[in-house]
Amino acid sequence: MFSKTDPVAPSAPPSRAPNPTASTNAGKSVLASDLRITGDISSTGSVEVFGEVDGTLSARSLMIGNEGSVKGSVSAETIEVKGALDGRVSTQSFTLRATAKVEADTTYTALVIESGAQIEGRFTRPKS
Repeated sequence: MFSKTDPVAPSAPPSRAPNPTASTNAGKSVLASDLRITGDISSTGSVEVFGEVDGTLSARSLMIGNEGSVKGSVSAETIEVKGALDGRVSTQSFTLRATAKVEADTTYTALVIESGAQIEGRFTRPKS
């Protein structure tokens, strides 16, 4: 019924439960307000932009903060804009907050636009 283990015998390493973010290294990357990036950014996790990005940005989710600015091509499953976005957008869920200033050609599946958001461009929803 009960057994005693030998304290000198080596024990097997503890098994680890799989961590879904470990295999993809998905995390949250925050680009601070004092940061200006020119070039391409790619992440398997989420990206929060409070500074300026000029280039291509690809991530699982993207949030552009009130003081944030992105100019270029953006692709993410979910995008929330509180600041400025200028370029091309491809997303499943696109949310424009009241402080957003967007000038973009956008392809989306779901769209939310709060009162006060400034938008210009072409918005296209693919046929299901």
